[in-house]
Amino acid sequence: MKKISTTKISLFVILILALVALGACGGGAPTPSSDLGEDASAIADARGLTPDDVTAALKTYIPTGQHDEYIMFSSGGHSGQLAVIGMPSMRLLKLVGVFTPEPWQGWGYGASEIMEVLDAGNVNGKQVRWGDTHHPALSETAGDYDGQFVFINDKANARVAVIDLHDFETKQILKNPIAVNDHGGTMVTPNTDWVIEGGQYAAPLGWEYASLDDYADKYRGMVTFWKFDREQGRLNYEQSFAMELPPYWQDLCDAGKLVSEGWVFCNSFNTEMATGGVEKGNQAFEAGVSQRDMDYLHIINLDKAVEVAASGNTIEVNGFKVITIETSIAEGLLYFAPEPKSPHGVDVAPKGDYLVISGKLDPHVTVYSFEKIQAAISKGGFETDDYGIPILGFDDIVEVQIEIGLGPLHTQFDDKGYAYTSLFLDSAVARWSMGGAYADLNPEPDWTPVSKVPVHYNVGHIAAAEGDTVSPDGKYLVSLNKWAVDRFQNVGPLLPQNFQLVDIGATGDTLKVLYDMPIGFGEPHYAQIIKADKLQPWEIYPEVGWNPHTNSVDEFAVAQGEEKIVRDGNNVEVFMTAVRSHFTPEHVEIQKGDHVVWHITNVERTYDATHGFALPGYNINLSIEPGESITFEFDADQDGVFSYYCSEFCSALHLEMVGYLLIAP
Repeated sequence: MKKISTTKISLFVILILALVALGACGGGAPTPSSDLGEDASAIADARGLTPDDVTAALKTYIPTGQHDEYIMFSSGGHSGQLAVIGMPSMRLLKLVGVFTPEPWQGWGYGASEIMEVLDAGNVNGKQVRWGDTHHPALSETAGDYDGQFVFINDKANARVAVIDLHDFETKQILKNPIAVNDHGGTMVTPNTDWVIEGGQYAAPLGWEYASLDDYADKYRGMVTFWKFDREQGRLNYEQSFAMELPPYWQDLCDAGKLVSEGWVFCNSFNTEMATGGVEKGNQAFEAGVSQRDMDYLHIINLDKAVEVAASGNTIEVNGFKVITIETSIAEGLLYFAPEPKSPHGVDVAPKGDYLVISGKLDPHVTVYSFEKIQAAISKGGFETDDYGIPILGFDDIVEVQIEIGLGPLHTQFDDKGYAYTSLFLDSAVARWSMGGAYADLNPEPDWTPVSKVPVHYNVGHIAAAEGDTVSPDGKYLVSLNKWAVDRFQNVGPLLPQNFQLVDIGATGDTLKVLYDMPIGFGEPHYAQIIKADKLQPWEIYPEVGWNPHTNSVDEFAVAQGEEKIVRDGNNVEVFMTAVRSHFTPEHVEIQKGDHVVWHITNVERTYDATHGFALPGYNINLSIEPGESITFEFDADQDGVFSYYCSEFCSALHLEMVGYLLIAP
């Protein structure tokens, strides 16, 4: 006989008592909570909670000291950052500084190597310190998340970033040299050999000028493949390349997996090549880009494209390798397939055998068969678009179309043979049963709509637990809603977005919204959810004096007893240590006009013993984690007395962790 722990019994009894009480009382006016003591049923009764409310609360509650089962990495939208959220508690754990300075982490406030990372994202020599992050992607091994890295793009400025999950810190930002902006990044191939950055609005490649009258001839789309060096934890610029595409507006991409590994799929819109201009009496973009019934799914043979790029069969745009449209056609790298107009997502099923496309203006999801795509390519006899790119027959490659609702956008998958698609106009998430190799996983008929769960409101992306890997977990899904409207306390006209946690653990039509989480720092777009036990972040840096950007002990690391100030003419170098509860040295005396290079090493070896370093007047604000060594420099262009202090509450004598920088006239 199976044994049940007393803890589980007691929780079960509390739940039953609460549900019984709720069923008996049937609601009623709330009573003051101060009169309720610890009686669970009375608390539920007083707050007017239903049995479903109590169930949802129990499913999302994480007792103090316990940890979440999953971690969600979400884009931060135009905060330019990356959000880290626990699930099912939906607690915000961290906002990782990426493209935008972030004071708590000292990201962008003086540390030399951090400033170098940010400056690598400057645009044509102009400092850019904001971003519009859209699509994070966790690194994968054999198509499964491995918890080592996460990548994210900046739509506004066509940049990509690498975050190392050893310390959840951004290590690299790269500006795309041929594109003004992007959107379809940063999906990864199954072993993270390549990070995919799809384009968005067509423009002359390399930031050149051309009149809109020459749109068809001189404007182009693109997709860039960044080579990732896992050992170095960096994107390799020299081994990366792009493909020139027609001036359709490329959108999201996804990499093939298992049977379709080695291929990449990107959708597009504005195959009409509309150029707008309402102020000139032209048709507005919103109408012009929606005239045709079909746009084009881009089908790319990445394995072969890699060979072509390595062979040197490319041109250079701003010093970056680009495979031309003509070469792609000649080498069989690129094919088109008609897709319902205005698509916004292409999602590869767990086995890699099907691709799911949703057109915003079509109530269906369209499922393409990879096997049929390969057969159509082998058969040949194509029609072509205006640029000579082969177009596969729609009926030859589509497996099925399923009507699921209004405004379908994005699809995720679970471990029971179901797919989930967001419905922007219906403000719902639809569950539907997959066919073929997935038919044995659930009792529903193949390719059949099963149920919908209302969400609040206008859902864009959705994220299921490991829902775009080769082995989805199921269990939870998060609906990333664009509007909150009446969900939260009014905080003025600018409202937060709403992340809603949905229980997808059961089969059939039992989908339940469990939790609403306000997101008040930007407009998040996409998220990925990883099992928390796959993450192995450091608690402290491996050795005292660690440089997070070289992954080694820094050459300027300072040991206790070796602190000093060295002057060489007008150059001053400070070697400092930080430990609870003092900096050494506590007095730094220099002259106005000196150039200062300042090294600080946090010599702590205790978990969570972080020190800050704030220097007013010079825009210096650092976070120095246990074991970390950090360097900053500045010109002493103003004299006076400046107190530097620890800005991270570190001990009972935290306020006493201070020193004076004295700059003599």
